[in-house]
Amino acid sequence: MTGPRVVLVGPMGAGKTTVAGLLGDAWGLPVRDTDADIEARTGRSVSDIFVEDGEDHFRALEREAVAEALATHPGVLALGGGAVLAEETRARLAGHEVVFLRVGLTDAVKRVGLGVGRPLLLGNVRSRVKVLLDERTPVYESVATLVVDTDGRSPDEVAAEILEALA
Repeated sequence: MTGPRVVLVGPMGAGKTTVAGLLGDAWGLPVRDTDADIEARTGRSVSDIFVEDGEDHFRALEREAVAEALATHPGVLALGGGAVLAEETRARLAGHEVVFLRVGLTDAVKRVGLGVGRPLLLGNVRSRVKVLLDERTPVYESVATLVVDTDGRSPDEVAAEILEALA
């Protein structure tokens, strides 16, 4: 199958973008992040799109960005935290090497801080992160070919586990 060497999925705070960069460096492959693709295509931040156009509009842009990246990107691909909620995206991930970067509530909250620039976290950050983790973890697990725990681990340690598993 053509497409990415590996696709990283997981909630905000799991370290997808950071780990993707480390994997890309290790394999000598290009790295893409679908949130960055959307921002480049629209000239607007994800937060602005959410606030000004709503989540449904953002999710439509996200489905397009993921479909395009899965079809054309040969390197390491990091998906936005909610990308796997779309049934068509889950179907497109079939046959790809998909790594779920699992993160627990405490580490996720520490990593996302006060949620600045993260529209789904407006309000009580801890309770919002808990709801997102509870809702999405089974979905991440359903698309994953490999699950890597990130709690209490550096991005280098997480990347090393992935490199070893996919060698």
